[in-house]
Amino acid sequence: MPNPPAQDAIIEATRRWLEKSVIGLNLCPFAGQPWRQGRIRMQVTDATTLQELAQDLADELLVLQNADPADCETTLLIHPGVLADFLDYNDFLDIADQLLEDLDLDGTLQVASFHPDYQFADSEPDDPANCTNRSPYPMLHLLREASIEQATANHPAPEAIYERNIETMRELGVEGWKKLIDPER
Repeated sequence: MPNPPAQDAIIEATRRWLEKSVIGLNLCPFAGQPWRQGRIRMQVTDATTLQELAQDLADELLVLQNADPADCETTLLIHPGVLADFLDYNDFLDIADQLLEDLDLDGTLQVASFHPDYQFADSEPDDPANCTNRSPYPMLHLLREASIEQATANHPAPEAIYERNIETMRELGVEGWKKLIDPER
């Protein structure tokens, strides 16, 4: 695997993705406020093995659990040096779920998945709907269950978000999405 870009470039690409795609396209109607308030932690790991990533994930889960939500609502654990292959990444999600159980955080925190080659089951690789979960680098999004429950309780139609996102991405198309998050394309 080639050397990943410097951490500053990784953070900048992730920031651009958050602002242009996740928030800009309103793919997550709950992300804007914590972003504007500086409560989204972006942590780049130097992990190059599954074991190192699992340890870094465990550490970040505990950091988020112990943080005041007023200071840190959620964490993006970006791991450019490991799990570039989406199928390997997808398999790692079982390890992430097991870590939640091992740390007694299941039901308190959850891990959402984002990857540059994200592909929903039973979809074609070039289906623009996959872009709803595509990010510039492989990452694990650590979320507080209580915050999700509160946000969805206050949203008029949380079940419609997924369908609206797919419609948005299919209208934009894969190339349109790539241009949005990478202005040099």
